[in-house]
Amino acid sequence: MRTWQRWAVLAALTLVATVALQAVGVPSAALFAGLGVATVLALLGLGPRTVARPAVGGAQAVIGVVIGLLARPDTLTAVASQWLPVLLVSLGTLAASMGAGLLLGVQRGVSPLTGMLALTAGGASGLTAIARDIGGDERIVSVIQYLRVGLVTATMPVVAAAVFGASHAGAGGSAEGTAPWYVGLALVAVCALAAWPAEKLKVPAGALLGPMAVAIVLSVTGLTFGGSAPDLLVDLAYAVIGWQAGVRFTREAVRTVLRVLPLATGLILLIMVVCAALGLLLSAITGVTPLEGYLATNPGGIYAVLATAISAGGDVTFVVAVQVVRVILMLLVAPALARLARR
Repeated sequence: MRTWQRWAVLAALTLVATVALQAVGVPSAALFAGLGVATVLALLGLGPRTVARPAVGGAQAVIGVVIGLLARPDTLTAVASQWLPVLLVSLGTLAASMGAGLLLGVQRGVSPLTGMLALTAGGASGLTAIARDIGGDERIVSVIQYLRVGLVTATMPVVAAAVFGASHAGAGGSAEGTAPWYVGLALVAVCALAAWPAEKLKVPAGALLGPMAVAIVLSVTGLTFGGSAPDLLVDLAYAVIGWQAGVRFTREAVRTVLRVLPLATGLILLIMVVCAALGLLLSAITGVTPLEGYLATNPGGIYAVLATAISAGGDVTFVVAVQVVRVILMLLVAPALARLARR
């Protein structure tokens, strides 16, 4: 089979899988679809050999912009008066998930760095996108990161209702821009320009962090003109990140992933308990309700958290603000910790 035929099959099957997963409400459906389809084709010997580095860099830039645009003036204002406890709790979440990742690294075939990246709570798509660049195995990272998101998303409404008394959990989605799609496309292009100097300066994961930094500045200063990354472009970026991991799967890699899943699942549940305890601590310090503290420190699925907070009538701005602070903190700290782990 020729190269273009391999890509055509991969793209077509990814599109079908993405639509199917979106229909049942799977988060980051295109990334799941790209990862799954690329993995199956790789194991069958029918997939492309690799994904071009410029395509991966472009996908990282788009994801960086999506994350950066979450930082808005109202979200930062919500935590400004409580910045110290929010920062300390976020660092506590980081420490708990990184520590669990080191435990995962005792498994054969999993390095401590890969374990840390796989279990870091915050920015699953971002961490998956940069895992290979900073020395981790993005195949294991992607599977375990989205196992975490799946477990958290599935259990959060139950815990919110049974433990914290939330009335019900509704559906929600990402905040959309008010401007036409071409304004959002121009916004992404402007932010993506920061990837080049960031990589030239050898900033770890510069293709993601450079555009993310510019997007944060533009969003906080109100210079986005109502633009947001077009959905189609975001889905394409997610698919490329999924492909990057999937095309490198081998039978040995599959065996390694399956071998670590039981321990990874147990560690994810442990992280969820620790983060819930940190949420109660945040509630006691800041005066928000226990439910709001729990949702603010919930280790994954920011849009599912948003939906639950809205349906429960909680302080949505505070919850989202703490979540955004944690995601950005995780992505900024992860490359530095990766260098430390390699040493």
